[in-house]
Amino acid sequence: MTDLIFPSTRASQSSNRRVIARDAGGHELQATRAELKAALAREAELLRLQDEMSQRETLLAREFEHRLVNGLQLIVSMLSMQSRAAPTPEAAEQLNLASARVAAIGRVHRRLHLLDHEKTVELRRYLEQLCDDLTGLLFQDGAGRAVVVTGAEISLPTALAIPLGFIVNELITNAVKYASGDVTVEIEEAGRSLCLSVIDGGCGLPTGFDPASSTGLGMKIVQSLIAQIGGTLQFGAGDAGRGSRFTVTFMPPR
Repeated sequence: MTDLIFPSTRASQSSNRRVIARDAGGHELQATRAELKAALAREAELLRLQDEMSQRETLLAREFEHRLVNGLQLIVSMLSMQSRAAPTPEAAEQLNLASARVAAIGRVHRRLHLLDHEKTVELRRYLEQLCDDLTGLLFQDGAGRAVVVTGAEISLPTALAIPLGFIVNELITNAVKYASGDVTVEIEEAGRSLCLSVIDGGCGLPTGFDPASSTGLGMKIVQSLIAQIGGTLQFGAGDAGRGSRFTVTFMPPR
């Protein structure tokens, strides 16, 4: 026997289904909102923890930098004291040279410490500041000599400035040791490459000079750093055939 369903009954059932659907949809919406709210709360907590970790890492880095510079200054003082008690002039010279290298590391770190939150550095300005420090260290008052920086303004990643600073320091120290007059640091663009030259007006390079076979620590440091940045080293006579020119050519990141 077929059940009879009156129109009013059908309408009531349809209305009930709509109410049930609305209630189900409302519960789903509330559940979704609750999940979103919980997700946002978790994200906010993660961001807070990340910020705390970042601040902690910054403080640790500053403390490490401070301890490093203090340690380098202590080493410089000890080497200087030892050089005064060296048994021979040659030993004293080597100790003084070691002291100057350690001091250079400290100078580079101090300069770069000012750029802790910078991704790039203006190479010419950075080298000018570094060379000012070297001038005060390498030249006696009234020596009438200077280190001059010329060339283009180039922006480079700060991380690349570290090895370049050490390379320039070694080449300038070497030039001051073996040449007279001013020393010039020159920055040039050559297509997509950059050329960084250190030029002096001294007596020039000895016959048969080859950096690859040099036994000097300074030239070994230079070659190691040039390899680190994927560059090449050229050398020869300086301007007008006088003195010497060392040129580091490398490809900066684009």
